[in-house]
Amino acid sequence: MTKLHREQIMQIKPYVPGKPIEEVERELGITDVIKLASNENPLGPAPSAVEALQKQAASVSLYPDGNCYYLKEALSAHLGVSQDNLIIGNGSDEIIELIAKAFLNEGEESIVADPTFSEYDFATKIMGGRTIVVPTKDLTHDLEAMLAAVTEKTKLVFICNPNNPTGTLLDKAAVDAFLDKLPESVITVFDEAYYEYVTAENYPQTVEYVRAGRKVIVLRTFSKIYGLAGLRVGYGISTPEIIGMLHRVKEPFNVNLLAQAAAVAALKDTDHLEKSRAVNEEGKKYLYQEFEKMGLFYQPTHANFIWVQVKADSQKVFAKLLRRGVIVRTGDIFGAPDVLRVTIGTPEQNKRFIAALRDVLTEEGVIG
Repeated sequence: MTKLHREQIMQIKPYVPGKPIEEVERELGITDVIKLASNENPLGPAPSAVEALQKQAASVSLYPDGNCYYLKEALSAHLGVSQDNLIIGNGSDEIIELIAKAFLNEGEESIVADPTFSEYDFATKIMGGRTIVVPTKDLTHDLEAMLAAVTEKTKLVFICNPNNPTGTLLDKAAVDAFLDKLPESVITVFDEAYYEYVTAENYPQTVEYVRAGRKVIVLRTFSKIYGLAGLRVGYGISTPEIIGMLHRVKEPFNVNLLAQAAAVAALKDTDHLEKSRAVNEEGKKYLYQEFEKMGLFYQPTHANFIWVQVKADSQKVFAKLLRRGVIVRTGDIFGAPDVLRVTIGTPEQNKRFIAALRDVLTEEGVIG
């Protein structure tokens, strides 16, 4: 095999997803497991999206619309952009890979923060590119340092806003100043998977950069607040020229027809979106309060997860929480071995997580 594979793939660390509920129940012989590891919507999808799935189920013998016309039509009206400004992907993960395929030549560079979403590094390296990693400052993208890292080989800058895994936010003034200084030859990718959870008034409305013809790509998804993670559907917004390049490297039937139908329905169900946002805000306040009672540092979040320092080995804490039927994400994969990233759940799930965490940290001697 050493003579068959591409050398570039040996630089790639395979993505490790959060443990699924079924696997934990099977391995540990337990039931009633809750998953607070993958930033899914604890309320699930909108009822209208489930109804749309059921209506389309009998049509799965047919190929889906490769152009995703009706989903693009709905998004066009929702965003106030042309369908030519849109590309639909098998999750926004696929679009990240399409961006690398379309724009990265071997040896060219992408700039990313650390810690941030690992798929930017994956997409860069699979194309033979080089990832330039810039440490965060106060767990937030250090835009000045990222600008300083730009070279003649820089092609892409990835900005996850809010950032996964820290939940931090870059405001409009900072992003405006960054783009004004960035060379015209560089494309900025704004990954806004958690866009709908943000309530801050100074959050940059990046679609305005697209309307102004800036070299940006905005990524959003139906996997988070819309509760459709299992269907894999996301989208990108950019200029028609950039979108055209992405379509050149896209597979013809990349988004299945069930995903397209459910996404159209979910986009229209604003009541479910508002309810999901309200549950998140309520859970955020509760978890902050409980972390403070335990004397734990946490990073205030603009997303649906919290970065919390547990003052103990995150793998040990993870394993003990697992035996109590609670799945979270360990911080060691992000270079923070004493941190957990926990998804905000329903009130009942949040209370169960806190009770289990308090038990574990008492066992570990972190709290009395």
